[in-house]
Amino acid sequence: MASDSEVCVPVNDEEPTEILTSQKREERLRKFRELHLKRNEARKLNHQEVVEEDKRLKLPSNWEAKKARLEYELMVDEKKKECVARGEDYHRVKLLEISAEDAERWDRKRKKKQNPDPGFSGYAEAQLRQYQRLTKQIKPDMEGYERQREECGEDFHPTSNSLILGTHVPSRDAIDRMQEDLEKQIEKRSKFSRRRAYNDDADIDYINERNAKFNKKAERFYGKYTAEIKQNLERGTAV
Repeated sequence: MASDSEVCVPVNDEEPTEILTSQKREERLRKFRELHLKRNEARKLNHQEVVEEDKRLKLPSNWEAKKARLEYELMVDEKKKECVARGEDYHRVKLLEISAEDAERWDRKRKKKQNPDPGFSGYAEAQLRQYQRLTKQIKPDMEGYERQREECGEDFHPTSNSLILGTHVPSRDAIDRMQEDLEKQIEKRSKFSRRRAYNDDADIDYINERNAKFNKKAERFYGKYTAEIKQNLERGTAV
């Protein structure tokens, strides 16, 4: 039999369960608030990106190039001011900053843009261009040069008293190279377009050169459709 001093305390199993449920609810509410904040942040960033994209679409097509050019000009102005403050020449400082590789690349790019054949302006200019084009193809034979220099001795550099002039006989390889080059020139020259000669037997159906070109174009495009009409007009059987 239990004593009167002992007190029976009832055990409630529902309290731990309610605490766990409350903690889970708080955790879910916290995650929900975080997701809500992330959604709002994403919505804000998306709106900003849409606005920026709309601004870019409204800009001119060459805006990026203009912007880069303006930034480059601002940078150049700043460097010029710095050089003036230091008492230096800006162009000299700029050239010192350019490497040899960049200079060669820019020079090749500039030469590519130039027209190597500006057209016929005179026989002297055409002859000079032909000479320059042929001399660029020449590859010096240093072995043959040294051999000829040893054979000729002091007469290798002739003077007015030397008898070596006109005694040089070119090699077979040199003759073959010259023949091959001449054949290439003839083949290239044969492809040139020349003005066609006037045909005296052709019918005169024009009043000037411009009208003649127009009639040729009309004949080329519509000649097969008007051939029968022309024949009837010539025979006098046209209705």
